[in-house]
Amino acid sequence: MTRPARSTAGHPRTFTAAGLMALLPMASLAQSLPQAARPGDCFARIAQPPVFEQQTERIEVAEASERVEVTPAKYEWTEETIVVRPASERVVEVRPAEYRSVEERVMVSPASERLEEVPARFRTEAVQEQVKPATRVWKPGRGAIERVDHVSGEVLCLVEEPAVYRTVSRQVLVTPATTRRVAVPAEYQIVHRQELVRPAETRVETLPAQTETVRVRTLVRPAQERRVTVPARYENLTREVEVSPSRVDWHPVLCNTNANQQTILALQRALQRAGFDPGKIDGKLGQMTYRAVARYQRANGLPTGGITFDTLDRLGVATGRGDQA
Repeated sequence: MTRPARSTAGHPRTFTAAGLMALLPMASLAQSLPQAARPGDCFARIAQPPVFEQQTERIEVAEASERVEVTPAKYEWTEETIVVRPASERVVEVRPAEYRSVEERVMVSPASERLEEVPARFRTEAVQEQVKPATRVWKPGRGAIERVDHVSGEVLCLVEEPAVYRTVSRQVLVTPATTRRVAVPAEYQIVHRQELVRPAETRVETLPAQTETVRVRTLVRPAQERRVTVPARYENLTREVEVSPSRVDWHPVLCNTNANQQTILALQRALQRAGFDPGKIDGKLGQMTYRAVARYQRANGLPTGGITFDTLDRLGVATGRGDQA
């Protein structure tokens, strides 16, 4: 939807007839403005809402189909003799078996061998271990080999110091560790068991079958189905169809140029009575008044974009003229 142009103050931009003469080319002016426009009239581009009408259409809401009707199966009760336990035989003991107690020596663990560990044998020996090797050092004095230090005049003798030893004990292996095999004899246990002396004597008895009379549910007639055709179902649908699209045209409007204070006061009071706050009732076309007019127009399905004379007529504001669209 095309909205009216906004000025820097936030009001819809309106043009006087003289101003439009300067803005529009002469070729398009005759097509867009009413021919009866007079100097001093104000115009604004007003958005005309689309026009709808209700149309009723018959639509299919359920396709034709089939319904299945089922006739249940028919049963009847009859009596039947059934075998609940078949004929069988059983063994009856005539004389029990005879046993005697017998002692028997049973081996519970066979003869075997086990390995025993023979630990290693050691002896202790004293060993001389060198702590410091033999060395030669120079010491003051006189000896077989001498050196005179020409710097200090001191006589130095080369002395041989013997090596230093200590005695330590150590374990010397005499016999390494080994194993030996030890025979383990078999183990026996005396057990008592029952030994059959004479087997039991038996005979076979025949047991007759056991029957019972029971009520049985027998099928007389199986279940049947019947298919019934269900016709399609229709409903009337009412919907709105656009017969005239939205458009934007030039319309004469109320503005500061062609409105007086009394008309603006009447407009503000009418908006207030209709429940649309125009702000301060001061006889001036301010932002609050323009916004209240726009809300009123949208709520009542009127063209928006300026204070049209249709809006003033709907509000009951006398202007002394009609719409010159």
